[in-house]
Amino acid sequence: MKFDAIEPGVYPELIYPPYKSTVKRGPRQPLLRIRAEQPVRDNLVPSPRILLPNDTDLTAHGNGQPLGEKIVVTGRVVDEDGQPVRNSLLEVWQCNAAGRYWHKKDQHDAPLDPNFYGLGKMMTDNDGRYRFVTIKPGPYPWGNHDKAWRPAHIHFSLFGNVYAQRLVTQMYFPSDPLFDYDPIFQSIPDLAARQRLISRYSLEHTDSDKMLGYEFDIVLRGRDATPFGI
Repeated sequence: MKFDAIEPGVYPELIYPPYKSTVKRGPRQPLLRIRAEQPVRDNLVPSPRILLPNDTDLTAHGNGQPLGEKIVVTGRVVDEDGQPVRNSLLEVWQCNAAGRYWHKKDQHDAPLDPNFYGLGKMMTDNDGRYRFVTIKPGPYPWGNHDKAWRPAHIHFSLFGNVYAQRLVTQMYFPSDPLFDYDPIFQSIPDLAARQRLISRYSLEHTDSDKMLGYEFDIVLRGRDATPFGI
């Protein structure tokens, strides 16, 4: 991905003082551009063979149905011209409906769900579309200050033609009251770019009385690029 093809204000600042940990871990020296044609050209290529039967249904990993609101998330991955990005590997991870990750470092006072691990992966189809079923994640405290809570979100990792090409972003849900108080979301300077991280409710993709549908399109670069690196 060519970073100079991104409009100003789309990417978050590397050091953003309201997001306190960036002050300690953000780079303070000028960034260097490196030439990496070899790994980009010859690195291992993602393959559909790595997909397991339930990778696109995060609610089907336990012995029963997980707790929470069941949803379906779909969208397209496209380039700056709106052309589909085909056969791209997407990984997603998230907390459960109570706002807790299935990870040993997450020890905050919320229950784990034995039927929900919050991990999935999929490939885009010939139209650049992906689709997965999950539980709507809950907000959670994250220690930036004593009243800091993250808005509900799902993490996305996208791989290009090879594993050396990887972009990471987050998908949020409409009308979350925590947007104005979340420095990770607010670290993206451009208001319009922040709005592109918010999914939209989809009546078309809502599945009867089983689950609500949300759409989240990902644009790799150009004027309407999705913010990455958050």
